[in-house]
Parts: sequence; C-alpha cells; structure tokens
Amino acid sequence: MSLRRKIADSPRVNRAVAGLFSGWVRLAYATSRWERDGFEAMDEVLRSGEPVIFCVWHQRLVMAPYMFDQSLGRFCSLTTSARAGRLVGQVLARFGFATVPMSSHKRHVALSREVLRRIGDGYTIGIAVDGPRGPARQASTVPLVWARSSGKRIFVLSWSARRVLRFPSWDRFMLPLPFSRGTLVCRAWQDTVPRKADDTETEALRQSLQAALDAVTDASDAAAGRAPDRLVP
Repeated sequence: MSLRRKIADSPRVNRAVAGLFSGWVRLAYATSRWERDGFEAMDEVLRSGEPVIFCVWHQRLVMAPYMFDQSLGRFCSLTTSARAGRLVGQVLARFGFATVPMSSHKRHVALSREVLRRIGDGYTIGIAVDGPRGPARQASTVPLVWARSSGKRIFVLSWSARRVLRFPSWDRFMLPLPFSRGTLVCRAWQDTVPRKADDTETEALRQSLQAALDAVTDASDAAAGRAPDRLVP
C-alpha cells in the first residue's frame, strides 16, 4: 500500500479532515446572512411526528445540517463506503446525524430494508439523488422506491451563496465561503408514487423528481444572486 493511500485511509487523518470540514461549514453559516424559503410544509409534517424523504443534488449536500431542524425529528443520511463517503458520514455525525453506509457488496434490497427500518423508527432519510458518483444531476429511482414502500412524502432541497468554493469533482461540489449571503430552499414534491407503477410511469416520476430538484436548485441560485449552475463536467 502506498504512503498516500495509508494517509488517506488513516482514521486519525480522516477525523482531522472531518473536523476541518465541519468547522468550516459552521464558520460559513455563522458569519453569513442566510434566508430560509419554503420550509413550512416540511416542518409541519415533521411536527406531526412523520418522517420524510429528503432529496438534494450531491453538489449541494454539505449544508444539509442547516436544512433539517433536528428539534422536529431525527435524521439519517446515506453515505458510501468509499473514502469520500466515509468523510461525509463523519462530518454529518459531528452535527448529530445518523448514517447508513452504502456498499457495492450490499444488494439494493438489503439497503432498502435498512432504510425502511429507519423510516419505521421515525428517521427522516436524506439522500443525494445523483450520488455517489453521478452522472451529475441525473436522479435515480431509489427515493421513489422508498416513497412507494413507506408512503412518506418527498421534499427537494438546495442551498446557494453569493461566494462559494468549487471542487474539481464530478459534480463540482460546492462549499460556502464565510462572510457571504446565502439561501436555503425547500419544496414539496407534488407527485405521488403509486403502489404498482410500471416502467413507463416510474421513468416519468423520475424525470419529475429530477426537474423538481433542478427547479429548487435554480431557485436557490437566483435568491443568492447567482446564475443557474447547470455546467457540470
């Protein structure tokens, strides 16, 4: 194993990096002026004691801790078993979120059972709908399967800020910069997933969810004074 890989896989290094990322996110949030738009519907469902399915694009995942009010319920996010996924899980854990690690060795059926068990325990489930490796801004059908099985509502969320740092990743991952102005946006997905949807209906629903995520992301960019960000690798 190379020295670089040993360093990347080091638990101590990963904890330190997770601490830096979580500290940066807290600093960016605390030193900037943030507005919240459209969270009333999701918060009302949470106050009733019902969890929801929380969907974002992978590019906008980092501000999830400030999109979900943990005084209204418990939150569990899916992360990958790869290095980046483990790091995201450690960052979210520092904000009090539980995580469900995905694995290439775990069948989708087994993963869905674990997710549905968490939903049954009252956890809102958060997922980056185009993660963990893309293609960027192409929604998967996974949250539709969970909505069909659980009957829970889907909400689409995004954030944006006037000043951001971009990473040279497949999704051009965004990190807010301190001393800026930002917005957090939430919208209820209006479609329902029938118990028995054929392939044509499922694809139409997938496209609807994808369009809703694009719309909420564009809305967050517009509110922050940025042009719509559709230029992904």
